[in-house]
Parts: sequence; C-alpha cells; structure tokens
Amino acid sequence: MQVLMNLVLIVQLLSALAMIGLVLVQHGKGADMGASFGSGASGSLFGATGSANFLSRSTAVCATLFFVCTLGLAYLGSRGSAAPAGGESVLDRAAPTAPAAPASGAAAVPTSLPAAPASAASN
Repeated sequence: MQVLMNLVLIVQLLSALAMIGLVLVQHGKGADMGASFGSGASGSLFGATGSANFLSRSTAVCATLFFVCTLGLAYLGSRGSAAPAGGESVLDRAAPTAPAAPASGAAAVPTSLPAAPASAASN
C-alpha cells in the first residue's frame, strides 16, 4: 500500500512539473500579432496553429493526470489512516460539558454587562 502511494505521489509530482513547463512554453494571446510580422511560426514542426493545439492538449492531459493523482492520494490516505486511540472516531467523542461552578471563596462572575451611560447613547 505504501509503495502504491509513493508511486502515485511520484506521478503527481512529474505531472505537476510537466504542466508548469508546458504553461511556460506556451505563447500568450498577444504573441500572435508579433508572430505575424516574421516570427516564422508557419515553418515550425507543428504548423502555424499546430503547436498551440499540441501544447494546450498536453497541458490538459497533465492537469487531468494531476487531479486524478490528487484524488487517488486522498483516497489512499483516508484508507490507510488509523483510528484514534481507543478505537473511537473523533465524532464519537462526548461534547464538552459546562464549566464547574466556582469554589465558595471565589468571586462571582457577572452574567450580564452593565448598561451604557446615557451620554454615549445620545450620539
């Protein structure tokens, strides 16, 4: 189980690095105007618009692989986690009780706040 988790983690890291590289290689929308003045994109390996389609599809494949690996890691992590001590769930724990009453010698805590002065209320 640990080997599978490590393998999925390695695939996730590689897909993240590939996705970062592919995004950095792509041209922005404003680069098309500069390419029309002699950049020579039509003579490239993928043609005039083929490189944009190839890079965007490759980025989409890497993003999909990244999200699938993330879901897989979340699933494997939740299956492999051990229950808290005592075999109970966090939701099974009892709700906290009200604080105990102060000792007889302690000062009483007021339950309500004093009223605001009349001069402050007129503003």
